[in-house]
Amino acid sequence: MLILILYFFIFIVAVQILYYLGVFGKFAFAKVQKTTPKKIPISVIVCAKNEEENVANFIPLLAEQNYPDFEIVLIDDASSDNTLAIFEGFEKQYQNVRLVKVENNEAFWGNKKYALTLGIKAAKKEYLLFTDADCYPTSKEWITAMSSQFTMQKTIVLGYGKYEKIANSFLNKIIRFETLLTAIQYFSWAKIGHPYMGVGRNLAYKKEEFFNVNGFIEHMQIRSGDDDLFVNQAAKAKNTTVAYTPESVTLSKPKTTYKDWLIQKRRHVATANYYKSFDKFQLGLFYCSQLLFLILPIVLLAFQFQWIVVLCLIGLRYLVSWIIIGFSAGKLKEKDVVYWYPIIELVLIFAQINIFITNTFSKPVHWR
Repeated sequence: MLILILYFFIFIVAVQILYYLGVFGKFAFAKVQKTTPKKIPISVIVCAKNEEENVANFIPLLAEQNYPDFEIVLIDDASSDNTLAIFEGFEKQYQNVRLVKVENNEAFWGNKKYALTLGIKAAKKEYLLFTDADCYPTSKEWITAMSSQFTMQKTIVLGYGKYEKIANSFLNKIIRFETLLTAIQYFSWAKIGHPYMGVGRNLAYKKEEFFNVNGFIEHMQIRSGDDDLFVNQAAKAKNTTVAYTPESVTLSKPKTTYKDWLIQKRRHVATANYYKSFDKFQLGLFYCSQLLFLILPIVLLAFQFQWIVVLCLIGLRYLVSWIIIGFSAGKLKEKDVVYWYPIIELVLIFAQINIFITNTFSKPVHWR
């Protein structure tokens, strides 16, 4: 029996190494990306609902972007606070701001996808660049960096949306590491030619891509997924690329309690259930292999069965994964979270189990 467990453990380690070297290595060892300004017309789209403090602070940063031809489409999604009033002030202050006012619709009440659809239709530029109301660019060259990755064939650009650092917060390290690992995954699969998701905090695409798949119509009833479900549907090897220069990054405010973070992750996991079959399979296989990599060696070491072999396999897997994550973190300027990698990985594995069990018995509450 123990010999079979050992063989299975060897298989699991092989699966993990295949993921890290064969897939994630595509991004980890990718060449340094260059920014070649394209100066194509861009509509920056921000959809906000009751975000008065964030939009007051962050929209001016968008207006200060160093780019020759762009507009900012501000969508007020039936806010009950002062968001609309602040947007109206920006519309008067900046000539390139376009305001879209969304009223509650009984059929699409509180649905961000409905509000975004109105904003996309109102956008005057051919290329669209999305970010969230609680996000801001790390550079005045953000639009330049993201738009520079567009080509005649590449009409969807996946960017990186990182989270602010909070000193002396282990939760913050968990959130930032999990965000880093997610980015490594969707960047790598995109480089392989199988893009499966993107994040609305930093995502760009040509307007025709939206209409080619009839917008969000196929998943309009799902409150979340205006970003990842759209990319899962529209992105292909030929039309998708990634942006990971330091100037192409956006920053967001992270959750500050474990409860809020778990609620957020429950929504993300629930949305992933609507991905294409292969994407669900490869994500599921990766997370299952992570869990089994934790469980199987405990059993083998408890019986001291081939413990030298087991320890060597553990060391090999951690060496490979640490190198891949380290190189990737270097590209995305997230090196500080890598030092906590083994501990954070354990936390994320148990969090994933908790989320899976919880979502099995109750649906997560969406923010809209």
